[in-house]
Amino acid sequence: MSDKNYPHFRKTNWRKNFLWYLVILGLILSFGAGLAVGENRVRNTYLTQDAGQMQNGVDLGIVFEAWKKLSDKYVGSLPDNKAMVYGMAKGMTEQLGDPYTVFFEPDKAKQFKDDLKGSFEGIGAEIGMKDSIVTIIAPIKDTPADKAGLKAGDKILKIDDTETTGLTVDEAVAKIRGQKGTQVKLTVISGDDLAPRDVAITRDVINVKSVEWEMKDDAVAYVRLSSFSEDTVKEFTEAARQIRESGAKSIVLDLRGNPGGYLDSAVDVASFFLPKGTQVVREDFGGKQPANDYTTQYNPVLDKYPMVALVDKGSASAAEILAGALSEKKGVKLIGEKTYGKGSVQEFITLSDGSTVKVTVAEWLTPEGKNINKEGISPDTEVKISADDLKDKKDPQLDKALETVKNQ
Repeated sequence: MSDKNYPHFRKTNWRKNFLWYLVILGLILSFGAGLAVGENRVRNTYLTQDAGQMQNGVDLGIVFEAWKKLSDKYVGSLPDNKAMVYGMAKGMTEQLGDPYTVFFEPDKAKQFKDDLKGSFEGIGAEIGMKDSIVTIIAPIKDTPADKAGLKAGDKILKIDDTETTGLTVDEAVAKIRGQKGTQVKLTVISGDDLAPRDVAITRDVINVKSVEWEMKDDAVAYVRLSSFSEDTVKEFTEAARQIRESGAKSIVLDLRGNPGGYLDSAVDVASFFLPKGTQVVREDFGGKQPANDYTTQYNPVLDKYPMVALVDKGSASAAEILAGALSEKKGVKLIGEKTYGKGSVQEFITLSDGSTVKVTVAEWLTPEGKNINKEGISPDTEVKISADDLKDKKDPQLDKALETVKNQ
């Protein structure tokens, strides 16, 4: 098979296709117009606005009126005008009740964008919001978070001495991240545990290879896909070549603990298994613009191999997209636990002063129209890993996958 049949790395449009806000701590591999005005304009214009500024049936003049009353009446010192504007912007995003729609002031916006460019220092775990509680989505393998015993689904109650109640995901991330060699203490509670426990974690530089594989008994190629980063397609291309040359007879694709990543990477990995032109996912904008269908662009080179896929509650975003497409378009059996349910798209919108609104603009639907967001994807065969399994270093999910693929 010639190289032209392999998906090659292509530069992704991170502004559009960065799926995980997946605030990966130490590994954020993790989307107009807006409210942003200069201080002089605030001082000279906004404080003199009258009522009657209507927008979608709402009188925006109330905002300016409230501001003026505060300026006239408040007994204490008011923050500067820019801080007042930022406060209004944050209030608007918080009213949406979406943990992934966030306003960043200029310095934090720059930091977040810089983090997307590569490795940095942290603990190596992705967090999200589950039932209004800051929650571990997935620790990255062999990172400080993983070595400290954090698990997908662990709820973070405190960061050092700060309770997480009321914190946004971004605020929690800012408190957990830090320089290599420094320590952070997380108070977490796992599963059905009644008592929380303290976990001390020493931060480090996080570098993670997204694709690894090994040959199991009976010529089963076990492929571990830990994320969808900029290098994933290159790494998967090389793994695919090795698998084809190895004499492997079947494949187990492990998506457990995969927090997601770039959409293009997920679609390109699907291209190894699904015929060219196959729909992988639909991007639904809630009727505000036509939906986008993303399809495979290359000839598949691993489509003849029998396969199963492993998923769990740490499988999110792009990992859920790939699992859904393989299940619905190839009939791949999913084994493990229900996935996280992060099926939304965030877009970064930079405002005039360098501040940024990260806003949820769409949701992901599987080829059969199932909404991934909040619902997740259920496995065909549910297998859980118990505390005793972990203690004894057993993996009943992988055992079931190997058994299943051998019988196909």
